[in-house]
Amino acid sequence: MPARDGLIRIAFIGFGEVGDLFARGLRATGRVSIAAYDIKLDDPAARDGMAARMLRAEVRRCASTADAVADAEIVISAVTASSAEAAAQAAAPHLASHSIFFDINSAAPSTKQRAAAAVTEGRGDYVEGAVMAPVSEAGLRVSILAGGSRAAELAEALNGLGMNLTPVAHEIGRASATKLCRSIVIKGLEALMIDCATAARHFGVQDDVFASLSASFPSIDFARLAELMAGRVAQHGVRRAAEMREAAEMLASAGLQPGLSLAIADAQERGAKR
Repeated sequence: MPARDGLIRIAFIGFGEVGDLFARGLRATGRVSIAAYDIKLDDPAARDGMAARMLRAEVRRCASTADAVADAEIVISAVTASSAEAAAQAAAPHLASHSIFFDINSAAPSTKQRAAAAVTEGRGDYVEGAVMAPVSEAGLRVSILAGGSRAAELAEALNGLGMNLTPVAHEIGRASATKLCRSIVIKGLEALMIDCATAARHFGVQDDVFASLSASFPSIDFARLAELMAGRVAQHGVRRAAEMREAAEMLASAGLQPGLSLAIADAQERGAKR
């Protein structure tokens, strides 16, 4: 997979927290060259901040998706779940021959399948990724499930650079279904804890409530958990709301009720700091 100069050429579409952390970790190996494009570069109010982030990460700042992916062997799509399909469609016509488009967004299986169809209509190949833990804690070593015909090949390449991919299927959808089923619980717990803590504070009964919960589940410090979860939602609630709407799409496509996931999405959005 390395290019003529011995470096693996990687492009990031989306350069938020995940793209930044991954790029820094990959750059530290000395074995990659990295280009990046983020839609914030098109926003005069956000452009300077994003450009500074890319400069600190030592990646080549690109003016468009087409510029970023043109000669990349691996394209990592790290946008919001609601933009995952559009990002794949934008990149597809410009992908280098036999490149791999690695979609790590928390999107529904059906969304990933449509994104895969867009990519494979061009010259690239599609691999879905499902990030199974907070990237802020594990960094480059975060567990990622991978699916697609070249998932094993991609895992070998990226694991050799310090990542932690586990190929789980040749078909697209299994990895994302695993992720989103888990997310119903994790994001749902966050929503429950925030509503519980908010109501308990309003009535001045938080100590009694948390003591009662801890008596039922002695291994959990509920006061600490409520604090941690509120912080996560404040920082990532908008992105997590988009993820839960993808979970709702997954459930609806299976003939199951999406109402709970949609309610969790609304709660995540309410808790986010704008």
